[in-house]
Amino acid sequence: MQQDAIIKEHLENAGKYGLYSRERQEEIDRGLAKDSTIAYLWQQKAMPLFKQGKYELGMTYIDKAVKYDRERWQDYRAFIKCVFAKTYKDAIADFEDCKARFGNNQVMDHSYNFYIALSKIQLNQFEEAEKILAEETKLQAEEHGEDWVHHLDLLYLGIAKYEQKKYKQAVSVFDRVLSLYPEFSEALYYKAICLGKQGRKDEALKLIEEAKINGKKGNTINEDNAIYERYPYQIRWKLWD
Repeated sequence: MQQDAIIKEHLENAGKYGLYSRERQEEIDRGLAKDSTIAYLWQQKAMPLFKQGKYELGMTYIDKAVKYDRERWQDYRAFIKCVFAKTYKDAIADFEDCKARFGNNQVMDHSYNFYIALSKIQLNQFEEAEKILAEETKLQAEEHGEDWVHHLDLLYLGIAKYEQKKYKQAVSVFDRVLSLYPEFSEALYYKAICLGKQGRKDEALKLIEEAKINGKKGNTINEDNAIYERYPYQIRWKLWD
């Protein structure tokens, strides 16, 4: 209860200041001066720094959060390593350790295996990523039905196939994505690339135009943290003419 009271007092006070302000950090520091083992306060110190791109500094604080409450914050740290800091080998190691300790749970709406696969894609380990995502999407379909398979799991499964030049298979996967999210610009774009690789250039050019229109409308990767970080293979549509 004493920790709860410290958290309540100092986060309420911190909330009076801007998220990125020194005053907010100083208020959290006052709470930690009373009890330096409060993991949530360490996480609250770290979070704004990640959103500012201050990954190395933020990681020193999130490491403290994990030290004092591993079960709650280790998967968050692993997520940060994958999506924000882009230290993919470290992200994989953290997620594998989370799986060993807690099972293949979820963080930020995706399984640990999803982020492991995403990290492997970024390390050009496409075959391994494909195997993980094929299993993930199969389990989702078996447990909840095709409509409940996450479109991002499918997008990256298609990308893993595309990077291995499995263009026909990739198109089939992108079609599954588009059945769930018909305006998804990245799915349209990478499907178009795969069609072009198969000699279907007219179809590909038409799809690229459709992708560009939808991308400029904001029909892109819509994860909450995509406002802070570009996700792997996400296209910066605003740069397109």
